[in-house]
Amino acid sequence: MNRRPFLKKLTLASTSLMTMPFISYGKMEFPKASRLKFITASDGHWGQPNTDFETSHRNLIEAIHREKDVDFVLFNGDLIHDQPEFLPEVRKVYDQLQMPWYATRGNHDRVPPSTFLSVMNQPTDFSFIEKDDYGMLLLDCSNEKGEYLCANLDFTKTILEEYRKLSQVFVFVHISQNDWTRNGVACTDFLNLVTSYPNVKATFHGHDHDIDGQMIYRKKPFLWSGHFGGSWGNPFPSYRVCEVGEDGKAITYLKTVKDGTILNGHNL
Repeated sequence: MNRRPFLKKLTLASTSLMTMPFISYGKMEFPKASRLKFITASDGHWGQPNTDFETSHRNLIEAIHREKDVDFVLFNGDLIHDQPEFLPEVRKVYDQLQMPWYATRGNHDRVPPSTFLSVMNQPTDFSFIEKDDYGMLLLDCSNEKGEYLCANLDFTKTILEEYRKLSQVFVFVHISQNDWTRNGVACTDFLNLVTSYPNVKATFHGHDHDIDGQMIYRKKPFLWSGHFGGSWGNPFPSYRVCEVGEDGKAITYLKTVKDGTILNGHNL
């Protein structure tokens, strides 16, 4: 690990101890010049009773605005807490961002796909290309009942085929598609499909508020971001940054919402 830039705001004592064999620290070398930079954050749980969800969202928005040169933000599921009427409210909060944003549906986002589309202006399974060379694949993994589901294989394969000539592809799905975590779901076919494409750089999850590390499957990284809202999980609300340099090298690192302390980081 290149520790010079990493130790600027690193606080080892603040990192949670995990019983799962997650890779909390690895090599990370900041690019000299970034061609792409995005942020992913999950589990805001807007509207959850007995939580200060307004403050947690305001703090995240302020933290994101302190970052430089962010191309977009991806809210990776559990945008709201169960009640459909909260979705338009959280949409207004996201619209305060000074850059584009996108979202995936989580198990607590209990709205039908038609409502998600009308409110969020995107379907629950969605993809887009950033800067003509980077593919983003956003996948649904639940329903109005809040069930834990495998992602849509047909949609996933269609987009991965469409994007196979792009230099890098990033996948976002709220629930872990493996039973690495207590709250994951075993979806071996999905894992095998995603990891079969050489240009898939990483897959990002939410859902597990107490997980913020990395797992490897067939040499491909799968990463978590902890949480920035809700009533349980790691004691430090967090978000994840991903950067791709002009040379094509990619890194990701987890930061605290409070003061931007880097908690872990990896070369991808």
